[in-house]
Amino acid sequence: MSSRRYSALVAASRVVLASCGGDSSGDDASSGSTDSVVDVTTGDPMIDAEEPTVSLPSALPTDLVITDITEGSGEPAAEGDTVFVFYVGVLTKDGTRFDGNFGQSPFAVTLGSGSVIQGWEQGLVGIKAGGRRQLDIPADLAYGDTGAGDIIKAGDAISFVVDAVAVVPATSADDEPTITVDATDNIAELAVTDLVDGTGTAAETGMTVVLQLVAFRADTGEQIVSTWKDPQPVTFDLEDGGTLPGLLDALEGMKVGGRRQAHIPFEQAWGAEGQQQIGLPESTDIIVVIAILAAF
Repeated sequence: MSSRRYSALVAASRVVLASCGGDSSGDDASSGSTDSVVDVTTGDPMIDAEEPTVSLPSALPTDLVITDITEGSGEPAAEGDTVFVFYVGVLTKDGTRFDGNFGQSPFAVTLGSGSVIQGWEQGLVGIKAGGRRQLDIPADLAYGDTGAGDIIKAGDAISFVVDAVAVVPATSADDEPTITVDATDNIAELAVTDLVDGTGTAAETGMTVVLQLVAFRADTGEQIVSTWKDPQPVTFDLEDGGTLPGLLDALEGMKVGGRRQAHIPFEQAWGAEGQQQIGLPESTDIIVVIAILAAF
């Protein structure tokens, strides 16, 4: 979905997401203040939306031109936020299409990270979830005097229509909730405890969710993974067969803005082998505390 550079810790945490599954457990957990649960607005799901036509301006832009076609709702995107988008891009001079992702997975852009052209860095500030925006971008805020690929030549202005699926506010390591998990024996069945009830979209199989997660060894209560150390949240597809069933069950029905604790039996995580990469021994259950930031 995006070309992210994860730290070793976050890479390990994504192993958790890819390999463990489960409902949350009833083990005691103290989440401290609930202020760190981020309230995220998601727009109407646009996964199946048809690619729109880009209306070309009458003159090539010399400055960035931002046109809101649909306003959207919720908090406007700001620097540091991650915006999940569908888009189509064309040459402004004649409408030749060079890129787009409608009908695929949304593309994640963390504003201010330098991962996209300046026309996007500036042009996506203020967009709201569910909004559709056209960006007419002069060459100096696009690919300048070098161009890009076979279609975009030196000096070309380019135009995009961008649909924002979700706007996820920036988080930092300081936002990580204080969580204490008591050591406990392995259990035979998944267990779920909602620590904070969400009020947003409910996660369902087939959706994409954006979340932060802290994981613990069940036998000692020792924290072994936290995704809060990285400013970019983790994106995870809820697909049967894409991960172990416990995590799918843990996330099913969880609402945006919520926090849930899951005690996952080792048989529904990594099995008897454990996962040495993150410090989980053989035949050891794992407990995860999940904050869900977006679902679409």
